[in-house]
Amino acid sequence: MADAGGWRPPRPCEAYRAEWTLCRSAGHLLHHYYVHGERPACEQWRRDLASCREWEERRSAEAQRSLCESERARVQATRKHALVWTLRQSPPADWHLPLPQEEKDQ
Repeated sequence: MADAGGWRPPRPCEAYRAEWTLCRSAGHLLHHYYVHGERPACEQWRRDLASCREWEERRSAEAQRSLCESERARVQATRKHALVWTLRQSPPADWHLPLPQEEKDQ
């Protein structure tokens, strides 16, 4: 990152507050519990919000480091999942032929 004078948090503090509020909402709790079988972990959003506010008020180097590490971890977590589909370079050779159901109907 740049020096502390020109550095800004990766997101506005309002974005961290919105994510924390959403994470604690009843709808998100039910959805997350249904999909994952456990309650969502909202503590990291609260810590990020506190670090962002501390950065805005005091320009704390610890808050800056905390936000950078948190965002880095968040990006790494989204990159760890492999693609479900294998990407192809060109369409199949028989893409223009009728589908098997159409052949049976005729």
